[in-house]
Amino acid sequence: MTDENKRRGSGLPWVLLVVTLALAVGGGWWLWKQREADQVNREELSKALVDVTRARAESEAKLVLLRGELDAMKNQRDELANKTTVLAVTLEQREAELKRLTATSQSLEEKLAAEIKRGDVKVTQSEGRIQVDLIDKVLFDSAQSEISPRGEEVLTRLGGILKDIDDRSIQISGHTDDSPITLPDLKAKFATNWELSAARAVNVVRFLSEKAGVKPQRLSAAGYSQYRPVSGNITPKGRAANRRIEVLLLPPIEARKAVLPK
Repeated sequence: MTDENKRRGSGLPWVLLVVTLALAVGGGWWLWKQREADQVNREELSKALVDVTRARAESEAKLVLLRGELDAMKNQRDELANKTTVLAVTLEQREAELKRLTATSQSLEEKLAAEIKRGDVKVTQSEGRIQVDLIDKVLFDSAQSEISPRGEEVLTRLGGILKDIDDRSIQISGHTDDSPITLPDLKAKFATNWELSAARAVNVVRFLSEKAGVKPQRLSAAGYSQYRPVSGNITPKGRAANRRIEVLLLPPIEARKAVLPK
């Protein structure tokens, strides 16, 4: 082996060492970069997972909220359906009650047509009530509480309608003008207009019950004296209007609710 070959043979290991070191350094750098990239990927994946978890939680919360709103809408729909049904039934009841009320009012007007024409009787219908006003001379002689023959005939016609009305109570009220009772004989019997108005109302109730066939449990009597006038007491016509018997047909609570406007 020549000296030149010896020199070449002794330099080869160093070359190999350098190459090996270069490869090692390069491989280490590549591995470090790869680990760094993996770390970045893991952080990004972790962040993405957090974002996905947060988004899922928000979606579930929105879903719960939407379900609550849906349940509330269903409850409102059911409540509205129930109210609609109740309203329909109430309207039917109201229409039926108004028809019965109108039919009764018309029957009273037909039975008392002659007295209504003369202005002695007035029939009115309002807010589920029927009211019949009879001036005192139709039923009584002057300053008397006993029903006159003419009054019995009128009350018989009136009772013929009232006895067939089973869904109403009937209040009979007596009213006077403001003239005090002064005649000694009359004052001995009626100390004030209170007694006179109450006695007239009671006698009408008794006649309707005992002679006209109206059920007594549906009847009541009240005396108001001169304290509920319908006209002034200055003129004879006004005083005559205040001396009256009122027959008031009151519906039961259920019927009254169906008829009264809101």
